[in-house]
Amino acid sequence: MLTLQEIIVSIDNLPVNDQQYLFEVLRQKQEQLRTNIQENNFWSGLQKFRQTIEREGIVFTDEDFADLRDRSPGREVDL
Repeated sequence: MLTLQEIIVSIDNLPVNDQQYLFEVLRQKQEQLRTNIQENNFWSGLQKFRQTIEREGIVFTDEDFADLRDRSPGREVDL
């Protein structure tokens, strides 16, 4: 198996087009990894939330959310 230093040296020996292709592939892999981490964090958080709701016996109804919205038009507009 190559060491990191050997890999870096071998990249320097590649033609420019191959280097660009390699870096693009690595960038795509990194983006996929970020996306997977974010999805897994969201999913595990959602699962944990659902487990807590179930364990605590919490039940939500429409009445719980009835008056949450601020119905004011916002700040006043001076014309």
